[in-house]
Amino acid sequence: MGDDDETRAPGVGRRAPWERPISRLHDPESGTNSSPESSRDDEASADVPAPTPRNGPADTPAPTDDADARLSVAELVDKVARITSRRRDGAGEDAPATTPPPTPAPPAPTPTPAPPVENGSASATEDDPTVVLPAAAPPRKGPEAVGTVAPPALTRLALSKARKRARMRLAGRVSVALVSVLALLLTGIVWGYLRATDRGFAQVSALDTESTDVVDAPGQYGDETYLIVGTDTRAGASGEIGAGTELDAEGARSDTVILINIPADRSRVVAVSFPRDLDVTRPECQAWDSTTGDYTDEVFPAADGDKLNATYALGGPKCLVKVIQKMSGLRIGHFVGIDFAGFESMVDEVGGVDVCTTQPLIDDELGTILATTGEQRVDGRTALNYVRARKVEAEGTGDYGRIKRQQVFLSSLLRSVLSNRVLFDPGKLNGFVTAFTRDTFVENVKTADLLTLGKSLRGVDAGAVTFLTVPTAGTTYYGNEIPRTDDIDAIFRAIIDDQPLPGEQRAPETAPTTPDSTDTRAVATTPQVSLDPTAVSVQVSNGSEVGGLAATTADSLAAYGFQIVGTGNADATTTGPTVVRYGPGSIAEAATVASALPGAVLQETTSLGGIVEVILGGADAGTVTAPAPVGETLPTFDTAVDGAPTDVALPSDLTVTNAADATCM
Repeated sequence: MGDDDETRAPGVGRRAPWERPISRLHDPESGTNSSPESSRDDEASADVPAPTPRNGPADTPAPTDDADARLSVAELVDKVARITSRRRDGAGEDAPATTPPPTPAPPAPTPTPAPPVENGSASATEDDPTVVLPAAAPPRKGPEAVGTVAPPALTRLALSKARKRARMRLAGRVSVALVSVLALLLTGIVWGYLRATDRGFAQVSALDTESTDVVDAPGQYGDETYLIVGTDTRAGASGEIGAGTELDAEGARSDTVILINIPADRSRVVAVSFPRDLDVTRPECQAWDSTTGDYTDEVFPAADGDKLNATYALGGPKCLVKVIQKMSGLRIGHFVGIDFAGFESMVDEVGGVDVCTTQPLIDDELGTILATTGEQRVDGRTALNYVRARKVEAEGTGDYGRIKRQQVFLSSLLRSVLSNRVLFDPGKLNGFVTAFTRDTFVENVKTADLLTLGKSLRGVDAGAVTFLTVPTAGTTYYGNEIPRTDDIDAIFRAIIDDQPLPGEQRAPETAPTTPDSTDTRAVATTPQVSLDPTAVSVQVSNGSEVGGLAATTADSLAAYGFQIVGTGNADATTTGPTVVRYGPGSIAEAATVASALPGAVLQETTSLGGIVEVILGGADAGTVTAPAPVGETLPTFDTAVDGAPTDVALPSDLTVTNAADATCM
């Protein structure tokens, strides 16, 4: 039983744990301990230096690297609080350990050395395992409650003041220590904890990294695009919370589909919702078993007139990614799926989410969800019904009313998670992360990447987060929502080109500028020196009407050593010459590529980074010759001015929700 046992009464000459100096308490972090005998020795020998603490096996616990022994954020904060509480109990002893009884003052008192300081002062030896708390302020000159010289006796008033100063100094040290711990939690320990949660993610195969449906792939370089899918599986916990049973709907369907795009400059976030009954053309897809998360050997042929959620039910994440990638032209780099149970638990872990309604929310299937109007905080179960309800007679908009509620709710959830109520509550933060980890299945999602992304988005206000809904034009006779293809193309063209969106509130310094798009003057480049093709990364896009030309041209360039990063189709066909596009500082790389493409012109852009894009066009499209030898001075090339693309016309009835909008609906 250690020194911190408070079940036994202190004997004669023995101090209770709360009376001991802070440095003599058991410190579970360092493993140091002091025996009752050493405490009594200290009191009996207050005028001699303290003996060096004994070290032994019990004083130095064996370190462990066991991953399972890691503390959660909440446990760690609780442990730090207990240690700090124990240390605070000894604050009253920051004054000298013993106070001599009052005696007549001699005519000329001679200062004598003060008793040894035991609370981590500068006199502690290197062998002393005492944890040294940071000083609240530099040492002051003159008499102090702790120091090297002290009067032999203090009056009651002086002693009271000295003890008060000591308590204030210790409180200052503890406050600094707690602030430091909080900073450590938010910048160090939390990040380490979150990285450890990667083990908890269920993995699934979903992405199509070789898709030729990606539009302007180099223009999307640096973007992050996530496909978020909420599934209505009726098995397990989801069935228990009211999602129905497997007899109602066997397997899993994509109840919610949201495509999130974050541009390379991290200036905004765009989330596009897709109606679950959207009419789509399903590609050939491998069958998926939602109960095991595995794909089978069965293959479903391509089909027209399929519902979006049925596509997921048959072909799983892979099939859904193919459909959304073809419809949007965005390169989907990350997949996240979550079921009903996961959604409910995440809401509960953050203490609920605030919603506001102008009328009671009553669903024909789910019953009364919100009985009263106005702003109210809902728990996970109510929140789940709030975002699921799609038969609300008062709304009369079917799936669109549900999507709007989802967007409003996610906006509120975003504001809650980013608020001090969650970020500065390690218990809530820990619970939210644990729930997210436990109830999701992902591909290419790592916590370290999410942390990096999160830090890069710290300057993004809620007003720069925009939710859109894919527009439709009524339904087919079998109930599918008919997509307005031209309007959908315009929406994603605006997203890829980083054009302003309705209701968007980006800061002026991050809003895209619009150079003169009518300036098409050609200017000559300055002479460049040819580089080694193996040091040049190239994306080949087909702007001609000849099918398969990007792939054959890429093969020819690769034969000369160029590093091909991808092939695809350009935004539109062109009758102009082949264009070699490059980012700032990469003109030599572009000129080296152009030396192998007869008739090519150069074009500088801000969206490519270090990649060079070849857009094939003109009579010489697909013709490849040997590039100039390494180190040779290249001729000048004509340069096309990269004006901003013409703003696309977005539909006037586009459904938009801004995350900063807390309007009651």
